[in-house]
Amino acid sequence: MKKIFLLLFCTLTSIIGKAQTEKIYSKTYGKSENPTIIFIHGGPRGNSTLFEGTTAENLAGKGFYVIVYDRRGEGRSIDTTATFTFQEAISDLNSIYEKYNIKRANIIAHSFGGLVGTLFTEQNPEKVSSLILAGALFSQQETYNHILETTRKIYKKKNDTLMLSKISEIERLAKNSAEYRKQCYEIASMNNYFKMPFPTNEANQLRENYENSEYGKSNIRNDDAPILFYKNENKNNIDTKPI
Repeated sequence: MKKIFLLLFCTLTSIIGKAQTEKIYSKTYGKSENPTIIFIHGGPRGNSTLFEGTTAENLAGKGFYVIVYDRRGEGRSIDTTATFTFQEAISDLNSIYEKYNIKRANIIAHSFGGLVGTLFTEQNPEKVSSLILAGALFSQQETYNHILETTRKIYKKKNDTLMLSKISEIERLAKNSAEYRKQCYEIASMNNYFKMPFPTNEANQLRENYENSEYGKSNIRNDDAPILFYKNENKNNIDTKPI
């Protein structure tokens, strides 16, 4: 009876794991015998379309096996049951390793994906050859502080009392709330913090090509993802620098 139970448990676990993986959009570029790169996108709310549309094939052409995926409930991995917790993201990344039979990989992690990549590497060091952080978050609070401090200087220079009052209002919000994060990033976006200040012709062409490609057209965003992340993840304002 014990053996039958164990067999049923293992079979059920395998079926659940496979079903979870099938809900997650993923795609590979290059030859599987080459060194593996896995890309982790930003968010919560993001996807891998920009990296996939501009960079994945180029890296594959340089001798890498590139894997891109959209996290559960984000982008093309539509899943209304997603919880958007770090542990869910780490579990799903492990399932990507299993799906493509990867033992060790180089991880490129962007923005919020940097937190996911860093926590994953801490838990699974044997699976990571290198962790490359691109525009990644280390300390969420330091990022918010930087946004508010630097935009305050901008508005002081302009003598914009309305926006200075707005910054003070944001600072009074709970630091672990979705609204605080949202308003910090909104004020950053208003000041073009997410745009290249001096884009080259090549950068502009890359952006145009992406926007007109199938990837630009599948740039799906889940606006509920940040709210659910703050609802379900208690580690929602962390500092990974010690890791």
